[in-house]
Amino acid sequence: MVDVKGRWALITGAARGIGYLVSLFMAEQGCNLVLHSSNLAHTEKVLREVKAKGVEAYAVACDLTDTDAIEAMCKEIDALGVQIDILFNNAGKQVHWNADFYKTPAWDFKEGLLINAIAPALITYHFMEGMVERGFGRIINTSSGINNLPELESYAMGKAAIDKFTYDLASKVDGTDVMINLTDPNWCSTDLGGPTAPNKPESTLPGYVVGAFLDDKKSGRLMPAQDFKGMSLEDAVKKAEKEY
Repeated sequence: MVDVKGRWALITGAARGIGYLVSLFMAEQGCNLVLHSSNLAHTEKVLREVKAKGVEAYAVACDLTDTDAIEAMCKEIDALGVQIDILFNNAGKQVHWNADFYKTPAWDFKEGLLINAIAPALITYHFMEGMVERGFGRIINTSSGINNLPELESYAMGKAAIDKFTYDLASKVDGTDVMINLTDPNWCSTDLGGPTAPNKPESTLPGYVVGAFLDDKKSGRLMPAQDFKGMSLEDAVKKAEKEY
């Protein structure tokens, strides 16, 4: 199992929901953090909390629908003088419920693709190159099992796109110590998922983060977070390396 103590992880959408919980979890393992949100004010609380756990941490802000802003954010992180070893592309947006799905606006599709697929792809490309050069990296992209809901097709298309991106890119690094995999938190009662969702955000751990700790040089896997519900991190890693 990988020891992440002293390494640096970038977590997008770190201010709330699953991203917030992942930030605390990684800090508890001794991992230094760069925390992304759309506004620096949003990460003030989590930044204080992770620093209180004894790790180094910075906050960055970026609108993930703005590709120029994404590039600027990545350069800002580079300027911090840290090397991103672990990337959690957690941020996502379930755009709108379009009951009359035949009239889904074009912008809904654009926004869904930008936030759920294009942004994580651009961030992955930026930091993965350094990972390959250094010979170590872990990238965890967020999938979704959403299906047969044309009312949310703008979200579903974005998730399908990030799946395809991850599987294709995995073919370039499979067998190396730069690993890119997918996780699916399932439907959770976050701001995105809403209050009626059947799963609590806490149920996603340790499954959501298990890809950061694997040490078997295998890429291109989907590891649903709920499959590891209630397990210790150590047992989750053993399960993932044996069964996926």
